[in-house]
Amino acid sequence: MNQQFDIAYFSAEIGISSSLPTYSGGLGVLAGDHIKASGDIGLNMVAITLLYREGYFKQRIDEDGIQTETYPRFDPHPLLKKLDVKFTLRLRERDVWIQAYQFDYVGHGGHIIPIYFLDTDVEENFEDDRLITLRLYSGDKDHRILQEAILGFGGTKLLDELGQKEIKTYHMNEGHCSFLVLNLLEKFNGDTEKVKSLCHFTTHTPVAAGHDHFAESRVKKLLHGLIPENLDLPSLVQNSRLHMTELGLYFSRSANGVSELHGQVAQTQFPWANIGYITNGVHHSYWMGSPFKRVFDTYLPEWRANPTVLMNVDDIPDDIIWNAHMERKRFLLGYANSQVTKALDGDTLTIGFARRAATYKRAQLLFYDIDRLASIGEGKLQIIYSGKAHPNDKEGKELIRQIVDKSKTMFGTVKIVFLENYNMWLGRMITSGVDVWLNTPLRPNEASGTSGMKATLNGVPNLSVLDGWWAEGCDDGNNGWAVGDPEHPHDDNDANHLYSVLENQVIPTFYNHKSDWVSMMKASIKTGVNFTAHRMIEEYNHKYYKVK
Repeated sequence: MNQQFDIAYFSAEIGISSSLPTYSGGLGVLAGDHIKASGDIGLNMVAITLLYREGYFKQRIDEDGIQTETYPRFDPHPLLKKLDVKFTLRLRERDVWIQAYQFDYVGHGGHIIPIYFLDTDVEENFEDDRLITLRLYSGDKDHRILQEAILGFGGTKLLDELGQKEIKTYHMNEGHCSFLVLNLLEKFNGDTEKVKSLCHFTTHTPVAAGHDHFAESRVKKLLHGLIPENLDLPSLVQNSRLHMTELGLYFSRSANGVSELHGQVAQTQFPWANIGYITNGVHHSYWMGSPFKRVFDTYLPEWRANPTVLMNVDDIPDDIIWNAHMERKRFLLGYANSQVTKALDGDTLTIGFARRAATYKRAQLLFYDIDRLASIGEGKLQIIYSGKAHPNDKEGKELIRQIVDKSKTMFGTVKIVFLENYNMWLGRMITSGVDVWLNTPLRPNEASGTSGMKATLNGVPNLSVLDGWWAEGCDDGNNGWAVGDPEHPHDDNDANHLYSVLENQVIPTFYNHKSDWVSMMKASIKTGVNFTAHRMIEEYNHKYYKVK
């Protein structure tokens, strides 16, 4: 390879499209948008991730709301190029072969960002070594250590194999990538300051349980010879555990959270580190529904290359905006009605809630008082849910079961459907097709919440707790609505406030004041301009990359 890259972006998952199942949720989709916008802008970047032959999982929800998982095998060859690059990494006291594949993302102007996928399903490997990269976020702690070693040690070794000698920034997207700093430490003969000068770290996890940490004894047994003896990290000194976020932060020149509020939370979690923030953004042209793409191509033709021109959306007639939205809504409802027996209709106010089924996201908050919800919403509301629970997350699976159960309880008053197998394709359909986007996390546990940004760019007002990005983006009553008291979050108070906003603001405006509603849609689109991945990447470059 002749081209020398400035930035190496590492992520355990990268979501480019649903046809490339190497992501599970928000982290991977954000990574994909990071790469897409970097390609559009023309950053000199390369990305590293793992190749999961069985992806995350395909979800099925039965009539009782029980989630089951299947793992269709993914054939990389139609989409990825197998490279003539294969090398070994010493794991479990034996050599593990790693095969590299390449996918070229082509930006809006033709700029290419190569994404390298590392695979241990290689004939030369023992059977259990071939399984290391089989599935995303699977297996026990030992399995996670091995996967993260392939990503961190293997990824930096791949760059050496490819002759990359001029990388100025190794960007770690979460702690899964942090082993890369130890490979750099060895490469530069223990020069800690040199390693720090090359590394940047992004954390997405305000929830303590979301940070990987491993017993020191297991790490040293599995990665014998790769782990230095003199690591002076708080978690190692205090309880003999290797905390992967600490590792990445300690050896980085800079670090950031993914919203202003999350940056503050992360700084509290790791007070010895210097953590700033860059609020996440979404790739505007990928997440835009087709009807709006056609409208903007006609009225604001520069919007794909320069999303700031969407600030001129007021120049587009209201009926054009409304008709584009209704076309997309009919497309969504057509799909939903093909999957479930409940007949959703285009005239009814449709609320969307689609994201990972984690308990802190409080998907069940809308059902806190089902009698009041029925009184408010009978004949006026229909709700579309979607989302996956991790196969080992019993609470998340129970949450899905409860939603399906409530859909039966409320049959005849408020129509509720749960669409199975949430992925990027379905996520785009829902965020661009509903009338209102609902988000009710327990503040401050939502680091960013990019699904609401996608809805906003499609003219869908948010109805959300002031957490993550919405704490910055909300103009209450103008581009959406705030839910609850941000200083005193509580299920009872938040639910009652949600019902009040629905009854007194959302429903009356939708049915009785269409021009006000369309004005709110336009305000949402203008808000979305500030939350695009293009803005995010420009900010990363200005603050941290400094290469263009």
